[in-house]
Amino acid sequence: MSRPSTTARDIQDPAAIEDGDLAGAGAIGDQIRQLRKAKGLTLQELSDRIGMSIGYVSQLERNRSTLTVAALMRISEALGVTVNWFFQGNASAASEERDFIVRAGNRRRMSYPGLGITDELMSPDLNGPLEMLFCRLDPGAGSGEEAYSHVGAEAGYLLSGALELWIGERCFHLEKGDSFSFKSSEKHRYRNPGTVPTEIVWVVTPPSY
Repeated sequence: MSRPSTTARDIQDPAAIEDGDLAGAGAIGDQIRQLRKAKGLTLQELSDRIGMSIGYVSQLERNRSTLTVAALMRISEALGVTVNWFFQGNASAASEERDFIVRAGNRRRMSYPGLGITDELMSPDLNGPLEMLFCRLDPGAGSGEEAYSHVGAEAGYLLSGALELWIGERCFHLEKGDSFSFKSSEKHRYRNPGTVPTEIVWVVTPPSY
């Protein structure tokens, strides 16, 4: 279920952010650590990608160092998300709900320009053994012509629309109400063959967002 990278250049409103320190951004360190681990990157690999010391990155993840917008943009690009990722989601949720509940209006959202795919993270975070996504595919949209694989397993349920799902050499056509499950180590790809959007609840373990 891993998606092609989206970079910090895709920020929805870059004019709304000015260079300097990010006030009140302490919790962002936790999010950086969760996302780095979900991507399968070590501290050293992330520090190499952004050209900053491993000590600085470690301090950021533990919320013990000042985070600037410039640093966050480089980290976002290295992790394949937009800066907006770190300012969405459960941060404003009630403290007793934060680790367990995701309200519909608080989902982290990721769009993939040119692919016609939008994902919303339905899990509270990426710390657990699985991630649950609400996935929307525009008509004709899909993961691309090249199949891919990764560690883990995934399953899904079609809320609406249709889905063509390739698992290895097999192609399956699914409709509203159908569900699927397969090992992510098998090469796979998918697309919406219809004329209306397809909506899927998609579960992946371990998290690989």
